[in-house]
Amino acid sequence: MKKITLLVPAYNEEQVLHMFYEHVTHVIDTIKTHQFEILFINDGSKDKTLTILKELRTNDSRISYINLSRNFGKEIAMIAGLDYSDGDAVIIMDADLQDPPELIPEMIQYWEEGYDDVYAKRRSRDGESRLKKITSKEFYRLLKHIAKVPIQEDTGDFRLLDRRAVNALCEFRESQRYTKGMFSWIGFQKKEILFDREKRGAGKSKWNYFQLTNLAMEGITSFTTVPLRLSAISGMVVSIIAFLFMIWTFIKTLLFGEHVSGYPSLMIVILFLGGIQLLSLGIIGEYLGRIFNETKQRPLYFVDEYNEEKIEQFHHQR
Repeated sequence: MKKITLLVPAYNEEQVLHMFYEHVTHVIDTIKTHQFEILFINDGSKDKTLTILKELRTNDSRISYINLSRNFGKEIAMIAGLDYSDGDAVIIMDADLQDPPELIPEMIQYWEEGYDDVYAKRRSRDGESRLKKITSKEFYRLLKHIAKVPIQEDTGDFRLLDRRAVNALCEFRESQRYTKGMFSWIGFQKKEILFDREKRGAGKSKWNYFQLTNLAMEGITSFTTVPLRLSAISGMVVSIIAFLFMIWTFIKTLLFGEHVSGYPSLMIVILFLGGIQLLSLGIIGEYLGRIFNETKQRPLYFVDEYNEEKIEQFHHQR
């Protein structure tokens, strides 16, 4: 019997864990053709998340958990879960019940038909502000046009991955991660299913606009060098404009004797060029920062505990 691992990152989710467990087990208990493991990754939670996970494991042997040594972020928590998963397929889903477990049977059906990546695309997004919906839509549209790989729009981490897709993702050991882009980068046979994203089952979202902006920057700098190219092009355009303006100024002064105003025009040019330079330096700095972080080759994470076992040797963490 094939085994499927449900990979669930969790950070301060004490209010929703019992609801999630009851909802998910209600679904998987109806599927008799596969064996299931529910693997939670506790990403340094400061509430009772870890205590609840231990209680759930005591009552259900299908529950496993990884307790990371600190909060590393959801992207790192997911790769930790992929490293520790041993199912023939892995379903990644959030603990807040915004990813409906009712889609699991349909995902399994398409997986058995031969698809390696069955991903859930959001048809609607309940409980999110209009600003967040608009900015998210425009970001995915922008990234899709500038990236070298086809980026999936309105698609999160909720998906079923075949073991070979999981193994491919485990080869990505970069510390600054944009997993949504990696799903596209690895390729394989993909299948889209649509769903309506509901509100959180309980609690509040751990993502604020600063974190979402940072994730967007990770996505852009991870999968395209277009900003660097635009920086070079803007520098070239500004240089051409400055040269033409200089020629025009000489012509007006020498041929027509027209007076050239000094201070205002000089300040405008200086401020404009200074802004272009700072913008270009910022773009270059983002890419240099990524290079700096990756060259240190630090471990992606450390595990404090795996199913009541304290981890002392880290050789298995790739």
